[in-house]
Amino acid sequence: MSSTHRAPIEEHPDLVELRARHDRVAATPRAQIVEALALLAGLYLAASPWIAGFNGSVTLAVTNLICGITYMLLGGLGNSYERTHSMAWAAAAIGVWTCIAPWVVTGDVAQTRSITSNLIIGVIATVLALAAASGARDRDTRRDLGAQPYRSMPGNR
Repeated sequence: MSSTHRAPIEEHPDLVELRARHDRVAATPRAQIVEALALLAGLYLAASPWIAGFNGSVTLAVTNLICGITYMLLGGLGNSYERTHSMAWAAAAIGVWTCIAPWVVTGDVAQTRSITSNLIIGVIATVLALAAASGARDRDTRRDLGAQPYRSMPGNR
């Protein structure tokens, strides 16, 4: 009976390269700015019923509080760009939900304050989430465009 030693999945070369790529992207100023703005957007979304003055609409206030906290956890408080990037699409869905929530949530919550606040922060949250989702792809595209063709001999051009 022969026994083979298999390395753990964490040591797989593709996974190691993927993590290294995500770490490089997370170190860019753009990724750090997007993460900081996402944290602020989530914080505002959670507190918006009390800031904009529609906390009397309990269902929308609770919806915004839950969505704001979730958005902060998905987009702004991620300590690993790999996980933040993976969850960026869920954060974009929260941004879209924030835009339509005043009309979908039960009760009479569609007031000028709630609509204006939710539309503005929803669009901002969606744009930030899409920026986070495109971060790794942009880095790969730039690297691929800058790649030089293989030259087998020094004289080939």
